[in-house]
Amino acid sequence: MAVSRPPRGLPGTTDSTWRSMSLGEFMTLQRGFDLPEQRRRAGNVPVVTSAGISARHDTAMVKGPGVVMGRYGRLGRVYFVREDFWPHNTALWVRDFHGNDPLFAAYFLGTLHYGGFSDKSAVPGLNRNDLHRIPVQIPPLAQQRAIAHILGTLDDKIESSRRMNETLEAMARAIFKSWFVDFDPVRAKAADRKPRGLDPATAALFPDSFQNSELSKIPKGWRVIDLPDVIAVNPSRQLRRGDVAPYVEMSSLPNHSARVLAWEDRPFGSGTRFTNGDVLLARITPCLENGKTAFVDFLEDGEVAWGSTEFIILHSKSPLPAEFAYFLARSDAFREHAIQNMTGTSGRQRVPASCLDHYLIATPPEPIAKRFGEVVRPLVAAMKANDEQSQTVAAIRDALLPKLISGEVRVKDADRIVGRMV
Repeated sequence: MAVSRPPRGLPGTTDSTWRSMSLGEFMTLQRGFDLPEQRRRAGNVPVVTSAGISARHDTAMVKGPGVVMGRYGRLGRVYFVREDFWPHNTALWVRDFHGNDPLFAAYFLGTLHYGGFSDKSAVPGLNRNDLHRIPVQIPPLAQQRAIAHILGTLDDKIESSRRMNETLEAMARAIFKSWFVDFDPVRAKAADRKPRGLDPATAALFPDSFQNSELSKIPKGWRVIDLPDVIAVNPSRQLRRGDVAPYVEMSSLPNHSARVLAWEDRPFGSGTRFTNGDVLLARITPCLENGKTAFVDFLEDGEVAWGSTEFIILHSKSPLPAEFAYFLARSDAFREHAIQNMTGTSGRQRVPASCLDHYLIATPPEPIAKRFGEVVRPLVAAMKANDEQSQTVAAIRDALLPKLISGEVRVKDADRIVGRMV
């Protein structure tokens, strides 16, 4: 049975200030509310399932802030929701905190283990009555708030980095679209205007007129080329069977951002192989439609990793910078081409790499290609630095969490650690 560890000498408290009780005395859990898709209406209210926010609705069932916990699927996964929300019936939510701090309650639930609390149905789930009987040790309210503040500060720092990376990614994608899809600098110069956002030296690299091509009008002096002539498709990378190397699951590919954040070492068996500067593109439904794509930059120099057989690997050829292939793979026209060329039976459709053989690209002269790399590379590097910092902060939070919740680490000591980081 899951039991939180007893406190050990918190500042300003003694063991007797922590209360022994059942989880049901600490909080009251309740099953969420059913909401079939046909009843959902467009709105801003988050619908929170065992997997987190899965949809939006126009009506809230619960006032925020609140806590939701996975009942089926992701058993025991805890979500803190600041706004009014709709807890789905695949989850449990805290109906009554009994005067305790909601954010502390969320962190506390995240330290418990729920493996022995299946409701014994065909689909494993959590029974709230069983959970209510778990014996726990709870600190006073002031201590709860202090602990929640420390952990919340770390989570806020992680969230700030995530938002910054969203902005950096959006900036880099906008530059790619402006230069290589909409040809904004050329249009501006053709209209005798200064290109927006470009320094004079960069603006001077672009022509001031267009020429006809197989892709309609493209900037004068650019060339239309088949993709494999400028971007290698599934380039050869060497790994011997049994070699231990970083392995990337399909589930680890991001839907909306550039970077892979999770991998593990595995002996090489059968799969795609890649190295830094390569682009991973999911080729199977629904992963492709969901946007699963990544730029590889997490490996050591010269290291080769491997992953799902359902990846297509892309790599820019000189003079195109490595980042070019990634932002091309994120572009609407490229993704539409890939999706339209999927083959196979319903539910198991995939993109054949051969469909890229004659995908046409308007390719810029070398000086523009080089300048694009100089502009976006610092943005991609900043995203990597933010992610690495967030991983460090998350590791500290995860180490502090059970120790603060149990009283093993003193609040003032943890506060001192966090204060040096923010």
